[in-house]
Amino acid sequence: MKILIVGNMGYIGPWVAKQLRSSFPGSNLIGFDIGYFSHCLTNPKHLPEVYLDQQIFGDKRNFPEELLNDVDAVIDLAAISNDPMGKEYEEITYEVNYRAAVSLAKKSKKAGVKSFVFASSCSMYGAASEFAKTETDSLNPLTAYAKSKVKAEEELEPLASGDFTITCHRFATACGWSNRLRLDLVLNDFIAGAVANKEISILSDGSPWRPLINPRDMARAIEWSATRKGANGGNFLAVNTGANDWNVQIKDLATSVAEIIPGVDLSINTNAEPDKRSYQVNFDLFKSLAPNHQPIHKLDDTIEDLYNNLGEMNFSDTNYRSSQLVRLHVLSKLKKENILTTDLKWNL
Repeated sequence: MKILIVGNMGYIGPWVAKQLRSSFPGSNLIGFDIGYFSHCLTNPKHLPEVYLDQQIFGDKRNFPEELLNDVDAVIDLAAISNDPMGKEYEEITYEVNYRAAVSLAKKSKKAGVKSFVFASSCSMYGAASEFAKTETDSLNPLTAYAKSKVKAEEELEPLASGDFTITCHRFATACGWSNRLRLDLVLNDFIAGAVANKEISILSDGSPWRPLINPRDMARAIEWSATRKGANGGNFLAVNTGANDWNVQIKDLATSVAEIIPGVDLSINTNAEPDKRSYQVNFDLFKSLAPNHQPIHKLDDTIEDLYNNLGEMNFSDTNYRSSQLVRLHVLSKLKKENILTTDLKWNL
């Protein structure tokens, strides 16, 4: 089997490469990435790309069709990957997350690829209701990032067929350790603050809900969908991917971190306006379709794992929110040094 991972050199990609190599040891694994974050390595025992047969550098917006020859599955992880970056680079967010994703799927189908896996997001549900959101509930995307995922799903659906299955994983918010760690994710930010500053400060009232998922479990889900047949979920499947017991309020998430990491002060701005980006998500469909690929990592274990790895790194950056472990700052630095152009293309 030949699998192409687009956007493999980010936060999730190292775990996906390792998972696929373990599950499909004889497969031909190829990585394709623009390389923005290739240097953002954290506590690695080795380069994550050793699990691949080949690493190719390139821009998803100009994807070379010849790379799709004899490929069985394409996994699209490449994205402008959070709300702050989406706000700063709104048009590029639509170009990469939406238009380039649809173009890649069209090229994949034309080349005879059997399976296309798209990393979508639960953020498309937007504002909360009293019920956990299912796949049939209305969408209310509040940010450019979330809107780009909605648009991509809408145009991917009609491309699916009996010979070309498409799976859109509406992933919960990622959290936990990776060899290309991000600290611009809510749980990771709390843990970094606890380690470096011995404090967790929540600027909101802490009431918003978030569904969470460990990146290792994201990789397990991707393994399932890379070989999924249309009889299991349909030729096109948009599925909430996570676990029901990982719907957590922000204030409870911070409390869990403070209970595990000693000597941490926790403050919550109880007078703040609630964050509109609040939602709970129902993951029953994913559980019924992929019973052998359910999340196996728990919240406390995820916190302890990241805490221990930061300890091994001797992490102590009190200004980590402006560091190279925050994706927006990586892009800003590359632009400031004229290494990236204004449209985030290499100026080398």
